Amino acid sequence: MNAKNAGPFQLPNLPWDEAALDPVMSASTIGLHYGKHHKAYVDKLNELVAGTRLAELPLEQVIAQAAGNAESKKVFNNAAQHWNHSFFWNCLTPKGGGKPSGELAKRLDADLGGIDAFKKAFENAAVECFGAGWAWLVQRDGKLEILATSNAGTPLTLGATPLLALDVWEHAYYVDYENRRPEYVKAVIDRLLNWEFAQKQLEQGVTGQRKAA
Repeated sequence: MNAKNAGPFQLPNLPWDEAALDPVMSASTIGLHYGKHHKAYVDKLNELVAGTRLAELPLEQVIAQAAGNAESKKVFNNAAQHWNHSFFWNCLTPKGGGKPSGELAKRLDADLGGIDAFKKAFENAAVECFGAGWAWLVQRDGKLEILATSNAGTPLTLGATPLLALDVWEHAYYVDYENRRPEYVKAVIDRLLNWEFAQKQLEQGVTGQRKAA
C-alpha cells in the first residue's frame, strides 16, 4: 500500500508486488522508480496546482490545458509523468511477454507486419530515443503505430490512443542494467509486456478523456 499523497492527485497502487518483476526489474529498481521518482512527480504536481482551478480537474484535463503553455511547463511535466507512469505499471506483468492474441494480434499483422516486426520496431524506438523518454504502441487514425516521446511527452497530446508504454528514462533501468539500455529494453519486451492490458486498451478505444489515475 502506498503512502497517501497530500493533494488531489494520488500515487496509484502497483498492480503487483515490488519484487514480482525480478530479475528483469529488481525490487530495488521498483522501490526507487515508483516509491521515489513517481511519488515525487505526484507530490510536485499537487504542490503546483494547490489553490488553483487545476486542482479540481481530472489529470487528463490538466495535461491538455498545460500542454504547449510555457507558463505551465512544470505542471505539464509533472502531470504527464504521473499519467505516463500510472499507465506504464499496468503495461508490465510477471511472466509477461510472449505474443498477443485475438484482435490485437490481427491488427499487429495488418498494421505493423506481425509480432516479430513489432518487437524489432518497438525495441528500436526505445533504444534510439535520445536521452530520457518513452516508447509507445498506439492507435492513431484507426491504425497501430509505434512512436517515441522525449522527457514527459505523452500520446495524449498527439491524438493517439496508448496501448503499451516503455519507460527509457535512466532511473527505469540504471540500478539493474547500468548503461545497458538495449539489454533492459529487450528483457522487458520479451518477459514483461502485458498483452492482456494492451488488448483491453484497444477494446475500450482509450482516449485522452479516459481517467488513468
